[in-house]
Amino acid sequence: MTDTVLIVDDDLGIQKQLKWSLTDFNLVFADDRPSAIAQLRRHEPSVVTLDLGLPPDPANASEGLAALEEILALAPNTKVIVVTGNNDKEHALKAIDMGAYDFYQKPVDSDTMKLLVNRAMNLFNLEHENRILAKRRSGMSRIVGNSDAIQTVVRKAEKIAGTDISTLLLGESGTGKEVFARSIHEHSPRKDAPFVAINCASIPEALLESELFGYEKGAFTGANKTTVGKIETAQGGTLFLDEIGDMPIGLQAKMLRFLQERVIERVGGRNEIPVDIRVICATHRNLQEMVGKETFREDLYYRIGEIPILIPPLRERDQDIILLAKTFLNQYRDEFNAKAKSFSESAVKAMLAHSWPGNIRELQNKLKAAVIMAEGTVVQADDLGLIAADGGEEPEILNLREARELAESKAIRKAYRSAQKNMSKTAELLGVTRPTLYSLIEKYHLEDIKTGV
Repeated sequence: MTDTVLIVDDDLGIQKQLKWSLTDFNLVFADDRPSAIAQLRRHEPSVVTLDLGLPPDPANASEGLAALEEILALAPNTKVIVVTGNNDKEHALKAIDMGAYDFYQKPVDSDTMKLLVNRAMNLFNLEHENRILAKRRSGMSRIVGNSDAIQTVVRKAEKIAGTDISTLLLGESGTGKEVFARSIHEHSPRKDAPFVAINCASIPEALLESELFGYEKGAFTGANKTTVGKIETAQGGTLFLDEIGDMPIGLQAKMLRFLQERVIERVGGRNEIPVDIRVICATHRNLQEMVGKETFREDLYYRIGEIPILIPPLRERDQDIILLAKTFLNQYRDEFNAKAKSFSESAVKAMLAHSWPGNIRELQNKLKAAVIMAEGTVVQADDLGLIAADGGEEPEILNLREARELAESKAIRKAYRSAQKNMSKTAELLGVTRPTLYSLIEKYHLEDIKTGV
């Protein structure tokens, strides 16, 4: 990673202008395509500003576009800002379509160019750090992100992956709990055996027991043959019980016995069947509160949660939002054979400003739609269905009731995070009773806090 910027322009006046305006960077210069490629190979710049009107054909863009193609072939991660004449928008758009980061039309304004170069450099550095981090990760390659919030969780997952200790993944819906479970499995000694997932909330209570434990022929009406359950199917591997907080209280006792004894009995059966599997559970619910309300067994809670891992919501992962967005952009572009290659500044601002109540699942859905809806190679905020933030400022609110509701909602969220998601401490920080806090949460529809994670 460097702070080098390559200026490719045959106009010595512009070279001198940029030299004085871009003093924060290490600058190298070239005035034609051969010298540009030579400087690229020698200095490996992070950002290139490229005048499309290069000799020997300065009146046209052919030489500049050829240089762009060669630069991107040699250094595809380099951010190229193309510089064009006043009336040459067609070639500028063609350059963007070829993979240029951005374009700028002459005459050159020093402050504007400095802003563009800064943005390009920041993006290059962010992507570079993520690539380095991905190489260092030995077994969590499924997890995209380099924020402190997510890396703390990754390191914890890596430590437990080689053991059979029971793991409880906590977090809001859509934060990637199953992705973490699969990553732990793939980094464990059981990686060559099955990974079997079952969502306890999606299966009717009357069927969940037979889905998990299997059943013998004749056990109930319609049981025409003996059927192996999910637990047996995972033999030697990993069983992932998603949304275990939704498991019926009556079935929890049977699950506890299995976890303690590592044997099961099929529905309608009499024989004990030994099972050797690792169990990973997940939920968006607050199991401690459920234990207090006697809707979840305390002994089962301690059995499945030997090591709990709290996965942070997307809104707390900063620039990971953009890294994930780019990952999904590339995925869906290939899937739908679309043209979209990058995000506009308004789209980036909108994504960073959005609270993402649906977390990564919501981001996936937005990106899938945006890739399909985007007219050209650049995804706009409108394509995402988001409103771009204007310089990070809140929209003007004149209505006192709305202003009060916004302020109280923000205060509740801030206190909730400061209290590490403990409701009693949150109420104490806010100076209200716990029942009052719950009333405010309901009033303002703070769904992410209502889950209690």
